[in-house]
Amino acid sequence: MSGDDVFRKLISGSRFNYKKFGSDVKKFSINKSHDDQSCVQSGDDIPPVDETIGGQTHNGSDKPKKKSSAPKSRKQLIELNTERVNQLRNKYRIHVKGSDVNEPIVSFDELNVDQNIMENIRKSGFGSPTAVQMQSIPLLMSKREMLCCAPTGSGKTLAFLIPIVHQLRGPQRKGFRAVILAPTRELAKQIHRECLWISNGTGLRVHIIKNVNLAQKKFGPNSELMYDILVTTPNRLVYLLSQEPVAINIENVEWLVIDECDKLFEEGFRDQLSVIFQSCGKSTKVSHAMFSATHDIELEKWAKLNLDNLVAVGIGGKNNASQEVDQTLTFVGNESGKIMALRDVIARGCEAPVLIFVDKIQKAKQLHKELVYDGINIDVIHSKRTQQDRDNVVRSFREGKVWFLICTDLMGRGIDFKGVNLVINYDFPSTSVSYIHKIGRTGRAGRKGKAITFFTEKDSDKLRSIANVMRRSGCDVPQFMLELNKRKRKFFNNKRKQNNKSKDKKSKKLKADESDDNDIESD
Repeated sequence: MSGDDVFRKLISGSRFNYKKFGSDVKKFSINKSHDDQSCVQSGDDIPPVDETIGGQTHNGSDKPKKKSSAPKSRKQLIELNTERVNQLRNKYRIHVKGSDVNEPIVSFDELNVDQNIMENIRKSGFGSPTAVQMQSIPLLMSKREMLCCAPTGSGKTLAFLIPIVHQLRGPQRKGFRAVILAPTRELAKQIHRECLWISNGTGLRVHIIKNVNLAQKKFGPNSELMYDILVTTPNRLVYLLSQEPVAINIENVEWLVIDECDKLFEEGFRDQLSVIFQSCGKSTKVSHAMFSATHDIELEKWAKLNLDNLVAVGIGGKNNASQEVDQTLTFVGNESGKIMALRDVIARGCEAPVLIFVDKIQKAKQLHKELVYDGINIDVIHSKRTQQDRDNVVRSFREGKVWFLICTDLMGRGIDFKGVNLVINYDFPSTSVSYIHKIGRTGRAGRKGKAITFFTEKDSDKLRSIANVMRRSGCDVPQFMLELNKRKRKFFNNKRKQNNKSKDKKSKKLKADESDDNDIESD
């Protein structure tokens, strides 16, 4: 090894301090202006000071040389932004289908909306948008047609009200320019209340159809068209549209929103929606938005065929219950065991308010009679009660005067009771969709909730679908519940195979007998 090699080994990894030894550098004439004299006079191959010494680069300063950052191309910027948006959607479990989908927002301050709307949002105490609002509001602000599926209590109502109130831009004398449909009067009233506070200060006139006879006079052909937003059920609107002359004007509608759209597309509601769609179709600038907590494949197919440039938005998994709800299944044996189990839940102590769901009106009445004599602060609501009674019951429950409320499917969708702590499914839900909507009355807007579902031996065929919903929500479910239908299918498949085998044996025996008979006859 030569002396130069030894020297390189010794100085490997060291740095030369030009500030401290600047005078020495000048003595040996090693500087940037004399690159040709930067090597030792002996002519040996020792690297110049400006270049690499021991594998490190030095340019006359302790500070490392800054890399020249070339300006990024437009394509690179687009790719970086796309990656950022995808990360944001993944974080909040936002799924979108469609072309040219708007970026989600992360703050209400990003919205360029009327100051009155922003002030109302601040007063309401909403700090930041929920996942469904992050993606839905920018889309509707761009007048995109949308089908949205998001969990119960996730803020869907505000997701369509903010863009509508902003885009209508104050009152006009054109008649209704936005129509919002809901399957029940209770849900329509709730949306009406939300619309009133978010539109406060804008001058927009928000109406709900309470009485069709009064509405006929108020919104008829002789009216002065002094209204802007209508919230109603399909049945009442169709009644007014079917009058001669037409008792309500929706020819200038710009927005048609359908809340709980999967319910409204069921048998019975579908014909009513068809009439409404045709009446709004006279307006060439009408946009459609449909919202629900559960996903329906047939509805999605219809929307793709009939809506223009549709964007489908999903939050979380399809047909998943809210993860804020602690769900449990309780075996009660038979029908008579339900009332005992319910009394046991109440006796052990449960935090009011509590919703108790039953499947029939008659059962709701009977259960109310059973419990009202126990001294429990309880009431009942169903479709056979008058509208005035239903309104009074809902008001009392909201105000805390009623602690336990027995109800049918009437209250199973969309209704937002603030602070419901417990939902009891007294009767086992008929479908997983019904289950998701019912337990969604608790655990709303980020609050925790609890749901208890009673089941009997007769409910075993429907148990697996509910157990799967619970499992997807992160709840502990016994493995045997997830395999119930599989075992039943396996049992019937084995039985079918045995029957087929016995049939084959019988047919073979018959053929053998026939051949024996033929042999005898030939003899």
